[in-house]
Amino acid sequence: MNQGSEAESIEIHLVLEAIHRRYGYDLREYVPDTIERRLRSALARSGLRHFGEVTHRLLHDPAWFANLLDQLTVQVSDMFRDPPFYRVFRERVVPLLRTYPELKLWHAGCATGEEVYATAILLSEEELYERSQIYATDVSAKAIESARDGVYTQEQATAFAANYALAGGKRCFEDYVVSGYGRIAMREPLKKNLVFFQHNLATDYAIGQMNVIFCRNVLFYFERGLRERVLGMLGAGLGRSGFLCLGATEGLPEDSGATFGSFAPRERIFRKSGQA
Repeated sequence: MNQGSEAESIEIHLVLEAIHRRYGYDLREYVPDTIERRLRSALARSGLRHFGEVTHRLLHDPAWFANLLDQLTVQVSDMFRDPPFYRVFRERVVPLLRTYPELKLWHAGCATGEEVYATAILLSEEELYERSQIYATDVSAKAIESARDGVYTQEQATAFAANYALAGGKRCFEDYVVSGYGRIAMREPLKKNLVFFQHNLATDYAIGQMNVIFCRNVLFYFERGLRERVLGMLGAGLGRSGFLCLGATEGLPEDSGATFGSFAPRERIFRKSGQA
């Protein structure tokens, strides 16, 4: 490592320390390559000269930091992403959910809400939405605001509709949206049982006694220690025999067998042990 890169590495470390100490967001255990790449991209867009200026700006300008946080924690999402997951969820999990008089579901790391609305649509089609409460959280306030609005581009809508069909949708995707001016908006009935709020998986407590927790395509951004702590927190948030749904490339630690059983391992659906 040359002197310049060593100094820059220290500056990046100081940026993450400043974020943690000033605002309480702990990004220090995100995968280093990912967080460094996003920091470099944010620096290039900011007009600032180096990471030392980034540290100074974020310490003294909370509004500017909020925009930076959104850039550092942005997740790529899609409605009915990984259609086989939704097919198996509909075929195997939904029949078990029918046995509960009320349902509580949590989308942890919901990004801009695409998967939240996919769940609302699926539960509506299975006549479970009226007895469901869906909590949707993300570390980014900007992402939460966008998710609450439920507005997407027409290009996204085309992909959503294709995924919906592959995921076993029972109606026409266009039934769930209002279109105009090159955009779509999710219809209001889908929003009535949704609760959006800001939540930091790295530092905040679980919201408890969930029947289902979705934390899909989030954990791979975390280093092993943080990933295992978050999984422990999510496990604590699940009620007895609740379901944990992870992303297609994510899994559980080998020693998690006492807490979770393998329910649909190919689709990364796990079930909390009855006595856990």
